[in-house]
Amino acid sequence: MAKFAKRIDYMQATADVVRYLFESMTDPETISFGGGAPAREALPVEIVHEIADEVLTREKRGVQALQYGNPIGIPDLRQAVIDRLLTPMGLKAGLENVIIVAGGIESMNLVSQLYLEPGDVVLVESPTFVHTVQIFKMFEARCIACETDDHGLVIEDVEAKIRQYSPKMIYVIPTFQNPSGRTMSLERRKALAELGSQYDIVILEDDPYCEMRYSGDRLPPVKYFDETGNTVFVNSFSKIFSPGSRLGYAFADEEIVRKIYDAKTATNSHTNVLTQILCAEFFNRGLFEPHLKMICDIHRERRNVMMDCIQSMLPEGVKYVYPDGGLFTWVELPGQVDTTAMLGDAVAQKVAYMPGREFFVEGQPVRDNCMRVSFGGVMPEKIPVGMERLAKVIRSKLYRTRS
Repeated sequence: MAKFAKRIDYMQATADVVRYLFESMTDPETISFGGGAPAREALPVEIVHEIADEVLTREKRGVQALQYGNPIGIPDLRQAVIDRLLTPMGLKAGLENVIIVAGGIESMNLVSQLYLEPGDVVLVESPTFVHTVQIFKMFEARCIACETDDHGLVIEDVEAKIRQYSPKMIYVIPTFQNPSGRTMSLERRKALAELGSQYDIVILEDDPYCEMRYSGDRLPPVKYFDETGNTVFVNSFSKIFSPGSRLGYAFADEEIVRKIYDAKTATNSHTNVLTQILCAEFFNRGLFEPHLKMICDIHRERRNVMMDCIQSMLPEGVKYVYPDGGLFTWVELPGQVDTTAMLGDAVAQKVAYMPGREFFVEGQPVRDNCMRVSFGGVMPEKIPVGMERLAKVIRSKLYRTRS
């Protein structure tokens, strides 16, 4: 058999974690806190069915839906992004600044195509989203982690690593971060944008959870403070519309969007026009705002149940993040517990989570005692059952290490 490209070996470790992430959601008997899917009840099945019945005719938008499309995306969905998503954040955009992509992940791939050469350095948070690290490694970039705390990236460490490594890009998830659930403070968002401008570095701002806020005040994105065009803002419709639709968007200066357009034509020609039309009609008919309220109510309840369980069921010495939104919390067990080694015992008890090890990259210590716990895809009544199973496994590990 012919040899695979070297990049496949380079990305293999993170690819294995991503494979587990998806496969952990398939066993019906296991209560999985491992995946990042939204609630099934949050999917607008009936709404999409009604829209499709009405518009997918030859006389309306059926031909458009089934024909080739423009690589930049259909105009009314791009306009909906501007009017319903960007403007409420304080971001000013024209149609030339927005491109529709095949899910939020494709944004990272396309931006990497524009900027990354083998050996380039990308600064990331510690911990960070493993799927994006997989993409950076596919382009043979070197990921260096920067220190974080309860308020997000530690700006002093970011600037120190800029001077040390001369990175091409900084990748950040500022709101309800995956995997930690933390939110970057207003002051640090502004400071990060200023660093991108000062050192002429691309800030790749990934904000797929920002609309899913359950408590606290909304913060403007890093892009809001960008005065030089160094920040590329990317987002996804997966959490607010449908992950299966594979839709996302990028917002950037016109020159960058044109280059993303060119990279996209060489990647997959254009994003699925059928799902673009369904999503555009979803926004155009005024359905987004009530749907968003509904999904926030659903996930707020699950967040609250999960945090109550963590506080009441897990043993003393456990630390955790209380997220104001999103789908995840981050749990840190006493140092002697290895969550990767513990996963097999947990799965045997029909409960799963995402071990923390692979969310860490070079530059900061790997913390084997952490785990990402997702509450989004689990029914509220099942969360206590799963957490009781998980607490039992954790206690058994603590008992063994102390005895």
